[in-house]
Amino acid sequence: MPIYEYKCEKCGYVEEFLEKSRNAVKHNCPECKNVEMKKKISTFACKDSSSQASDACPTGTCPFS
Repeated sequence: MPIYEYKCEKCGYVEEFLEKSRNAVKHNCPECKNVEMKKKISTFACKDSSSQASDACPTGTCPFS
């Protein structure tokens, strides 16, 4: 399941929710209890080919670096 980021229309608080892609769940803001949280458009994180694996994982233990 993907993680979606939502922003509260009232106070601006941002929260991530794990949900199914076609799930039509309304989320309440945990800060101000507003029921109008809007899904944000997110971008994918891309690894720069010029960066070294140690830059991507400071501990050097990441299996996907």
